[in-house]
Amino acid sequence: MARAFLGIDTGGTFTDFVLREAATIRVHKVLSTPGAPQDAILTGIKEMGLQSRVAAGQVMIIHGTTVATNAALEGKGVRTAYITNAGLKDVLLIGRQTRQQLYQLTPAKPKIPFDEQLLLEVNTRLDAQGVLIEPLTAADLDELEQQIAILQPESIAINLLFSFLDPEQELQIEARFRDAYFVSRSSLILPEQREYERGITTWLNAWIGPLIKSYLNSLSAALAPSNLAIMQSSGLTISAKVAAERAVNLLLSGPAGGLAAALAIGHQTHQPRLMTFDMGGTSTDVALLEGEIRLTNQGKIASYPVAVPMADIHTIGAGGGSIAFVDAGGLLQVGPASAGAHPGPACYGRGGTAPTVTDANLVLGRLRSDAFLGGRMQLDKSAAASALQPLADQLQISVTELAFGIIRIANESMIQALRVISIQQGHDPRDFRLMSFGGAGGLHICDLADALDVTDAIVPLNSGVLSALGMLAAQPGRELVKTHQGILHQLHDEALTAELNALLTIAQRELKDEGIIHTQHQYHLDLRYLGQTFSIAIAYHDITTAIADFHAMHSRLYGHALDKAVELVNLRVHVEAVRPPFTLPTSLAVNATQQHREAVYGAIVGEANPVPIYRRDMLADACLLTGPALITEDHTTVFLKSGWLASKDELGNLKLTRSVSVTGDSPT
Repeated sequence: MARAFLGIDTGGTFTDFVLREAATIRVHKVLSTPGAPQDAILTGIKEMGLQSRVAAGQVMIIHGTTVATNAALEGKGVRTAYITNAGLKDVLLIGRQTRQQLYQLTPAKPKIPFDEQLLLEVNTRLDAQGVLIEPLTAADLDELEQQIAILQPESIAINLLFSFLDPEQELQIEARFRDAYFVSRSSLILPEQREYERGITTWLNAWIGPLIKSYLNSLSAALAPSNLAIMQSSGLTISAKVAAERAVNLLLSGPAGGLAAALAIGHQTHQPRLMTFDMGGTSTDVALLEGEIRLTNQGKIASYPVAVPMADIHTIGAGGGSIAFVDAGGLLQVGPASAGAHPGPACYGRGGTAPTVTDANLVLGRLRSDAFLGGRMQLDKSAAASALQPLADQLQISVTELAFGIIRIANESMIQALRVISIQQGHDPRDFRLMSFGGAGGLHICDLADALDVTDAIVPLNSGVLSALGMLAAQPGRELVKTHQGILHQLHDEALTAELNALLTIAQRELKDEGIIHTQHQYHLDLRYLGQTFSIAIAYHDITTAIADFHAMHSRLYGHALDKAVELVNLRVHVEAVRPPFTLPTSLAVNATQQHREAVYGAIVGEANPVPIYRRDMLADACLLTGPALITEDHTTVFLKSGWLASKDELGNLKLTRSVSVTGDSPT
C-alpha cells in the first residue's frame, strides 16, 4: 500500500488532522487533551481508521505541537541549573533593564522563574577574539559536579562568554554532565553575540527540554514504526529525535504550519502577497507573507527574548474561546483568558459557564447549532445565551447588544494586531490579500477587511485545519546562525564563504541522518550600520552586492540610507530538502456551470431578512454568492457580510470581494 502523509496540529481547543494520499486529502478534528496531548492524537488516528497503517509503518507523520509553548507560558519548566563565567551569574536577573510599561512610575517588579541558588559560576574565560585567558581545570569541573549534586536539578544550561568563537569549555562541561542530566549549551542552541539573549534562550531550552523530550519520545514510541517529524518555529521540519534536544525551536511550531500552507496556496494561486490571520479557539496569530515566510531573531515568549530563527508572527489572546468580562473600570473586555477545550465555551455543553466569542457568534445566528464539526457536535444556543445573561445584566444591556459588543472588541484586537505587522512595518494593507484560517477565522474576515480597507480576501478550502495541512507543505530543513563581526568591506568573500560552507556542512550532515540527501541552500548576512544596535538580514552572493542591497533595504524600511560603514554581525544559512513543491488538488467538478444546491435560510441578528445558508461542498465551481450569507463546512463557517461577494477558485478556495464601499459602522 502507498505511503500516506498525516499532518497533525495540536491547538489549545482542537487537535487537527490532514491526511494526504496521492491526490486525495481527508481532514478530521477532535477536542484537545491539554493534560496529555498525545491522547487526542491517538484518538484522532483511531477515529480516522489509521491505527493499523501507523502500526505497519505506512504513515509519515508531521506534527506541530504546543507543548513547548504552553510549558513556557504556564511556567511549568523543570528545575534548571545555569552555569556561566565567574562574575556573570546575575546577567539573567538583570536582563536589559527595559520597562514593560515605559511611563509607569511605579512599575511592579517583574516575576522571574530563576532560582538564584541554581545560578552557578565557573572560573574560565575567553576574550572577545576567542583567545583563552583563563583555562577550565579539572578542579573547576569537580567543584561544579559537587554543587550540582547538592542542588539536584533536572537539567543544566551552559552559557559562557564568547563560546560562539570557541565552544571547547562548554563542551567539557557538557561531557561531565550529559549522561545524568538534560544539558543545553549555548554554542549549540544559539552561537550568537549578546550574552543575555543567548543565555535566556539556552536556559529556556533546558527549562522545558526534559518535558519536550519525554513527550516526543513517548509519542514516537506510540506511533512507531511510522516516522515522526516536528514542525519548527522557522517553518522547516526536523526529526523528533533531534527536536527532543531543541525545545526552544518549537515555540511557534503550530502557527508556523499555517504559514507554510498559506505560502503554498499563495504560490499555486499566484498570490504571493498575503496578510494572514489564524483564529483558533485560544489565540489569533497574524503574519505577512511576500513570497516567503519572514523570519525574525527578536521573538519573545511571555516577556523573555527567544533569539533563535522563528517565523515573524504576532500573537494575541483573542480566539473563539476567549472569555468576556467586565474590568475594574466597568468596561467590557475580551481575553486573553480562554475557556480552552475543557470545559470550552458554554455552548459546547461540557460544563462551561463563562461567556465567550463562540457563544456570542452562536447567539447572533452566525454559527449553526447543527453544523458544527459537520454535525458531529451539537451546539447549545440556550446555554450560550445563559452564559451571556449575567454579564448583560451587569452592563444593563440586552444579550444581543452584549454579543455584538464581544464581537466588536475581539475584532478590534485582531485589527490592531494586523496593523502591527503591516502599517507599523511600512506596508499598506491594501497591497495584500487577507487570508483567514483557523476554526473561527471565517466568521470575522469581512469585518477585518472592512476595517483595513482591504477589498480582496480568501478563505482556503479546509481553512479550519490549515495549520495541519501546512505540516504536509513544509520541507525538512535547518536555519543555522553564527556570529562573525567585522566591517564588511574590510572582509574577504573567500573567508566568509568558507565559514558559511562550514555551517552548510553541519546542516547537511544532520539532514543526511534523516535520510535527506538532496538539498538547496541560501546564505544571508546580518548587517547594520556601524554603531547601530539591530541588524537586517541580506542575501549574500558577494560583499559588494550585499553592501548595496543593505543600503537599499535600509532606505525602504526606514526611509533613509547613511554614508557610514556597514558592519557584519552574523552569518546565516538556510538549508532545506529538494522535493517537488506541495500542490493542492484542483476542483473535481466536471461541469463548471452546474448550480449549487438550493440554500436553506436562517435568521442572523442585525439582518432584516432571513439569510441563505450554503454548504460549501455543494457549491458549484461557477457560483457567485452575494452577502449576507453563511457558508458552512465541517470545520469552519464563513459569514459573508452585506456588500461582499464570494466565488470559488480552481482549488476550491473562497474568494471574497468587496462590492461596495464601507460608508459607516456595521452592527459589529
